[in-house]
Amino acid sequence: MRRAAALLAFAATLAGCEVGPNYVAPADHPPPAFIETAPTGDPGDLASWWHVFGDPELDRLVEIALRQNLDVQTAVSRVKEARLGVTIARSQALPSLTAQGQAAHSDVKDTVHLNTAAIDHEIGQAFGRPLNLPSTLKLPDASENSYTAGLDASWQIDVFGGIRRSVEAARARTEAAQWSARDAQLTVVSEVADAYLQLRQYQAQEAVAAAEIQRQTRSLQILGETAKVGLVPQGDFARQRAQLATAQASLPPLIANERIQIHALGVLVAQTPESLSAELTPARPAPALPPTVPPGLPSELLRRRPDIRSAERNLAAATADIGVAVADLYPKFSITGALNWMSMAFGNIATITGRTGQAAGAVSFPILDWGRRRATVGQRKEEAQQSYLAYQQAVLGALRDVEDALARAATEQTRNAALRSGVADAERAVQAVDARYRTGVTGYTDVLDAQQQLLQLRDSLAASDGNLRRDLIALYRALGGGWDDAKLPAR
Repeated sequence: MRRAAALLAFAATLAGCEVGPNYVAPADHPPPAFIETAPTGDPGDLASWWHVFGDPELDRLVEIALRQNLDVQTAVSRVKEARLGVTIARSQALPSLTAQGQAAHSDVKDTVHLNTAAIDHEIGQAFGRPLNLPSTLKLPDASENSYTAGLDASWQIDVFGGIRRSVEAARARTEAAQWSARDAQLTVVSEVADAYLQLRQYQAQEAVAAAEIQRQTRSLQILGETAKVGLVPQGDFARQRAQLATAQASLPPLIANERIQIHALGVLVAQTPESLSAELTPARPAPALPPTVPPGLPSELLRRRPDIRSAERNLAAATADIGVAVADLYPKFSITGALNWMSMAFGNIATITGRTGQAAGAVSFPILDWGRRRATVGQRKEEAQQSYLAYQQAVLGALRDVEDALARAATEQTRNAALRSGVADAERAVQAVDARYRTGVTGYTDVLDAQQQLLQLRDSLAASDGNLRRDLIALYRALGGGWDDAKLPAR
């Protein structure tokens, strides 16, 4: 016992040591501002950015997805798993205690076979007559009960900090899992908003195409009547019919795309693909175009993007893993103890006379492992280097995402303005050409060309409006908006 206590005291003097590198967060040097043209000001509440569209249906779908989406639920489960990993790592530094017990019963029932012939011959000669000794001897029956109970304790003393480093790594991985869960929220919110706004864009384009089909159908009917009396050439009637067919052919792809987006939304809210069909199939006006959000500063982006924060925490965990591997190069100190009770009667098992105890201290030191432990240290260092490179890649990718989103939004705004101007001019051109046609100044071919150009411009404008909304979604996503602490499980 005294030797075990001395070993414990020696180990305790070293227990403050932690081998391996201490983690230092990487120094970031982001640019002072984004190079792409963007409005200035406060980006506002990025956690609930989808409210800027002012669409209650979109708000409801996002809330359902945040509760039910399977990717989000999986990410939350990984957070819980990582927290349990902290408990497991921390338990290695604490003493363990195991209780054990045993009950046994034995019966003795036996018969001894004797070689009595020789004995009877020798002794019979002495007595002058045979003794007739029995050839078997029946032993008395015996039975016995025994009871044992005991406690085994062990404690590995964390002299060089290997266990403390493993706890440090587990905590960093828990934080990385939390940021990954927030990134899953961001992704799901963005995908819901993107699918919903695409649906409304296709419905807007379908409305344009349907209106054009109705207009051209009426025109074809009028031309058909006038062609019968010879007031319109049959060629004009054929061209009008061909243009109507072109307009009709543009409708099925739009309807198919609408169904695809409805199916995507159903899966995003963890339901069957067709579950939202009755709710979303009726066309609704697309949300108004909100202004482009100010992106803020690149330094703010690095603090908010969950994928960057997750990569930084993974780097911290990989750095701590080096310390775990380095600690394996040093001796390990442990203390074990046992306390046992044994009795022939269950009621007397806890008596002082039936108790035994022992304690021991042990040390193990690696001598020859053919470089395995040092190779493990090298592996952990390379893994930490890879985590650092992954962090740098996440930073660069985040900056690029914002720059790309700003560039797309700015150029689409310019294109959208040009399309709006073009639609207004095309509408006036159709009216002018139609008036000239009615007075006989021009042929019907000019009318068809003007109408076709107007149809194309209206369809392009509807698509451009949808692109602007999707560009705004991409910008919010690039800025790291959409996750919320309240959506994650409490510690």
